[in-house]
Amino acid sequence: MSATTAPTSGDAAVSALDSAAGIVSAYFGRLLPMLEEHASRLAREITEQGGKLTVSRVDDIVEPHARAILDFVSEPIYGAGFIATVGVLADAPSHLAWWQGEDRRKLVFPARSVKQGIDYRELEWFRVPLLSGKSHVAGPYVDYLCSDEYTMTAASPVTVDGTFVGVAGLDVLIETIERRLTPPLRALRTSLVLVNGVSRVLVSTDPRFSAGDVLRPDLVRERRACEAVALEVVELA
Repeated sequence: MSATTAPTSGDAAVSALDSAAGIVSAYFGRLLPMLEEHASRLAREITEQGGKLTVSRVDDIVEPHARAILDFVSEPIYGAGFIATVGVLADAPSHLAWWQGEDRRKLVFPARSVKQGIDYRELEWFRVPLLSGKSHVAGPYVDYLCSDEYTMTAASPVTVDGTFVGVAGLDVLIETIERRLTPPLRALRTSLVLVNGVSRVLVSTDPRFSAGDVLRPDLVRERRACEAVALEVVELA
């Protein structure tokens, strides 16, 4: 094609998909490296503490990191902290050291709450970093454990002397992600949706879909994987 020849509609669609994937990758590319840096620092501080870990010691180590993540200036973050795996603590089976909300309050479960007995290893945002040793973004889902809001959770493994001890995590509300990503995606003037690995919609520029809907395969015209996170941008038929 000569330099003066206009792109075909197919070329334009490809360009829009590439641009959309870049927009999404840039958004999550700001969050994940920051979280991974805190995970690395947590591992060092846990190592420096030495001795047996307890709930109170973990809370003391984690709180400054959680508050720093919540104060991250580039993107609004709803919750942050560390989740210890089973068998790491001397005085509890596992532990969720978590701060969230505008008031940065520490999450505390009521006495004898069913949430106290949750095995975090069964939850996607914990299980995938545990098994893969890599950061993972899970959602969208209703976070009945922490915020009761429609959420995405990013989690990064924390290892001490080669042993997995838990994950550093952060929550971003889906409404925040929609507010950040919908305008630049809509500006591409193509019907696009951002979906996770099971085709659940996070963001849509098409009025037929909202966050949480499941995309049918017959509506997919073309798709692009995002580099920074295991999500795909889909052009709709």
